[in-house]
This record gives sequence, structure tokens and C-alpha cells, in this order.
Amino acid sequence: MPDTVPTRMTVEQFLAWDDGTDRRYELVDGVPVAMAPPRGNHQVLAGTMAGHLFMALRERPPCTVRVEAGIRSRLNANTWFQADLAVTCTPAASNDPEVPEPILIAEILSPSTSSRDRRRKLPEYRAIPSVREIVLVDQEQVYCEVHRRLDAERWLTDLLREPGDRLRLDTVALDLPLADLYARVPVEPE
Repeated sequence: MPDTVPTRMTVEQFLAWDDGTDRRYELVDGVPVAMAPPRGNHQVLAGTMAGHLFMALRERPPCTVRVEAGIRSRLNANTWFQADLAVTCTPAASNDPEVPEPILIAEILSPSTSSRDRRRKLPEYRAIPSVREIVLVDQEQVYCEVHRRLDAERWLTDLLREPGDRLRLDTVALDLPLADLYARVPVEPE
């Protein structure tokens, strides 16, 4: 097992690569980028959201919610992201790390990832034809952005900031007050 991170690799090389640690990586422009492990509020929000998505999908086989979801870029052949959550209604091989035809992608924002999630990942996720909704959830305050595809070129963004605001996701028929999503997360007042 190598002690150093390779300088450039393809997605296929990246998926076969093992650095000998439990460190998590994404591949950006052919370069492995280490990811901080999720902690605290991030874990709670991801778990809570995954649970609500699971319940919304329970009557819709084969739709599933995937955690640490592998997303292949459509804009850059050598980019692979690990989204916090993704929903697909396309069956996949049991060991396939890639989420086939995601319809919903969710990222939990942290101070260290917020800029990259918005500037790099959001446009990449929008370029995936199957994606209908993208949700960005702040882990430090009650705040969600829901990006909805209107057509091939246009998106509508809803900003949710109050505990009484409702997170409505058409792709999974979810209608959830933000207070329920943030129920077990100590957040700062805005």
C-alpha cells in the first residue's frame, strides 16, 4: 500500500486505489482530495435526513437512499464525488459504488466544505440529467437550499430559514418541517 497519494488518476484507478488508511477521498480533476470525517451535527443531520427519505421511499421500490453516495461527474471524466446522500430509483449492482441515475442529491454543509459544495459540486450535480432536486443543508444554523430542475437549462432555488418552513421534495414526496430535521441538532440562532 502506497505511503503517498498518487498525483493523477482516472476514476477507475481511484476506485481501485487504497491508501492503507480509513481516510475518505474524492477525486477532483484526477487528483485525490482528502475529506474530513463527518462529525457531530453533520452526522445527526445526515442520519435524520436519510431516515426521513427512507420512510418516504418505503412504498416505492426499487427507489433507495444511499449514504456516502458515489457520484460520477458528467463535466469532468476524472472527477468523482462522495455526496452525503443520494436517491435513485434505478437498481444497481450490489457492490457498485456509483449511484445510478440519481434523482436527488443532498449535501450537509460545514464551514470547511460550504464553498466547494456550492461552487464546484452544485454545478456538477446540475449537469447530471437524471437529477431533479439538490438539497444543501447547513449544519450550524436552520437553513436549507432546495434546487429544483425546471427544464434542461433552468433551476429554481428555494431558501428555507425558519423552523416552521417546510422541506418539500417532489422527487420523494417528502414534506417535512425544518424543525423536525433539526430537532436533535444544537444550532446557532441566525
